[in-house]
Amino acid sequence: MTDRNPLPRHDVSPAAADRDRGTAADSTEVDVVIVGGGPAGLSAALNLGRARASVVLVDAGRPRNAATLRSHGFLTRDGVSPLELRKLARAELAAYPNVRVLDRTVASALIEQPGEGGLRFIAALHGRRAGTPPAVAARSVLIATGLRETLPDIPSLRAFYGMTMFSCAACDAWELQDRPLALIGETSDLAARARLIARWTDRLTVFTNGSEAVDTVEEAELAASGIVVERRVIDDLEGDKGAVSAVRLADGTRIAIDGGFVRPQWHPVLDFLGGIDLERDRFGNLVTDRSGRTSVPGLYAAGDAASPGPQQLIVAAGQGARSAAVLVHDLVGVRTAH
Repeated sequence: MTDRNPLPRHDVSPAAADRDRGTAADSTEVDVVIVGGGPAGLSAALNLGRARASVVLVDAGRPRNAATLRSHGFLTRDGVSPLELRKLARAELAAYPNVRVLDRTVASALIEQPGEGGLRFIAALHGRRAGTPPAVAARSVLIATGLRETLPDIPSLRAFYGMTMFSCAACDAWELQDRPLALIGETSDLAARARLIARWTDRLTVFTNGSEAVDTVEEAELAASGIVVERRVIDDLEGDKGAVSAVRLADGTRIAIDGGFVRPQWHPVLDFLGGIDLERDRFGNLVTDRSGRTSVPGLYAAGDAASPGPQQLIVAAGQGARSAAVLVHDLVGVRTAH
């Protein structure tokens, strides 16, 4: 891929080549590499493309919301399928010849190696399609890899996840309002999430699945709000064709529900950054300023890879757009109030 102002060629050192098998001296050279093809990465790619930056977007093709049938809260696209939203975004990016999308490709490593022409990073790539370059050299990198989630260990949970069991109240609680609901989780923020979900229903049962996720003080506070805490171990969920109907406990007790929420364990997808010393929060997410700059110059983060806030598509897309604007200003040395 060539830039409108071609960057000087950048050779990868033998040490870097030995360290990462995907790295090669004939690496593609661009202004920006975006790692992650979700709403944050796609939005950033669109705005960077419109700013005439040369961009390579690396997309592994494994979106966290793949199980979700409908996404909500995205203005003009409320209720759209996440896959359809990605399809629409890809079609828009196709209008910009300076933006290249590498499908089914992962960044196996990111290396800091300042070179000529301001090239600061080399992304070693591993692709499952012919024509994927072994590496891309870039002046800046935007990390938009999101989170990996581990659901509570309940055998049939995946059969209902994304249809009547969800993880995001802001995204999906409207469709479940005023019904008997479950909240299942084993994390210390479970009581706080229960208070949030209670905005949409007064028939909520919190299942700790045998854990101590809710302490006795929190349980009393929840009970005062009409929220039941069930501490017994869950055997499984019951239902048919994606419609959950009950939580079955290990002692055989069945508690009827019409839907609910789970609290997954979330983990940032940042293994490829192992060789770069970046500031992280206590959960392992990248720490950024309000514009997406990380602690390493030239390296940015947007969406759930950064210290998380509301996990909605429109929020991630907005962060991607904001980071793209700031990144362009930084590339040309213009400091703004962003």
